[in-house]
Amino acid sequence: MNEFETAATAAIFLLTYVVVAIGRAPGLRIDRAGAALVGGSLMLTVGAVRLDGLASAIDMPTLALLLGLMIVVGNLRLSGVFRLVNGWVLARTHHPLQLLAAIIASAGVFSAFLLNDAICLVMTPLVVDIARRARRDPVPYLLAVAMASNVGSTATITGNPQNILISRFSGLPYGRFAAALSPVAAIGLVLTFLLIWLMHPAEFGRDGGFNAVPRPAHLHRPLTLKALGVTAAMVAAFFAGVPPAEAALVAGGAMLVTRIVRSERIYHEIDWPLLLMFAGLFLVVAGFETVSPQLLARVGRLHLDQVPVLSLVTAALSNLVSNVPAVLVLRPFIAHARDPDRAWLIVAMASTLAGNLTILGSVANLIVVQGARSQGVTIGFWAYFWVGGPLTVLTILIGAAWLSL
Repeated sequence: MNEFETAATAAIFLLTYVVVAIGRAPGLRIDRAGAALVGGSLMLTVGAVRLDGLASAIDMPTLALLLGLMIVVGNLRLSGVFRLVNGWVLARTHHPLQLLAAIIASAGVFSAFLLNDAICLVMTPLVVDIARRARRDPVPYLLAVAMASNVGSTATITGNPQNILISRFSGLPYGRFAAALSPVAAIGLVLTFLLIWLMHPAEFGRDGGFNAVPRPAHLHRPLTLKALGVTAAMVAAFFAGVPPAEAALVAGGAMLVTRIVRSERIYHEIDWPLLLMFAGLFLVVAGFETVSPQLLARVGRLHLDQVPVLSLVTAALSNLVSNVPAVLVLRPFIAHARDPDRAWLIVAMASTLAGNLTILGSVANLIVVQGARSQGVTIGFWAYFWVGGPLTVLTILIGAAWLSL
């Protein structure tokens, strides 16, 4: 590769990540997914990635795992499972703090095994409805959805897109990953509850009663039973050692075989832009790796083997360019670490928990904020940060201390 091709490759990488970081290209109507695809196509143009190398550059098992999980979550939503769970919680809740705890537990547990972005998409309108029927301020409970989904998703490989990537790069078994990070997620959920409670005394310290009748859950019993059964079998397969991509794709395929729901309705539940962004970023990073040996050597001197340093770098990078791109950028550096398995667990922990710092920290946050706005509820930057800032610092410190042991 000559000097021009090297410079062009580095420029494409930098520009792509700038657009991904800010969410759009000035003067153009292009989003993150489009920017990633354009960046990948430019890597092909300059020869940093060859056409016959696409199969090795794009990690198809990662895309398959994402696709399978989206199909499963879509069926759970359409069958009414999430509304049933929320109705059950509301019928047994008699105090705002009970409702807060129930929402945090629901969002955290669901997000531990299913994609947190999808869980936020499903739970946001349900939580707004619950808060309004109970005559409470929806904002603290919506913060609970966003933050608990981020924290809960730390626990497993299938909790969020960056963990899915890390599982592919590291080869860590599902059970070992969960054993290492589940304690961090559990402590994080407790801290989420305490901080939201302390930061919203007007909501949780005022009288006014708590009485809300849940809406009737419209269930399609056969579809509900099938969705729950397939989901349980999929999670069991994860822990049994079946490759997550295989288990999720088989589960998604099983859910598509039905006489109840048209396939087109399921396709609408799939986040196609996310899959497109992954494919494009795979190409962009693959192209950059061909011109980065000197950079690798320099970054290797930053002591990324030290837990505090790697945690800080990962958290900062995740807030600059978002967590999925951050993981892709860190991949070549982690490959040269003395203990790659622990390094990947640190990256998983810090990149996920860093998403709670601001509204822009993760896609899950944006889903909640935008979903709330469509329901007439505004979540301001500072309203989020006053809870998310301390929560991010505390959980990353706890996670770093735990993984240092």
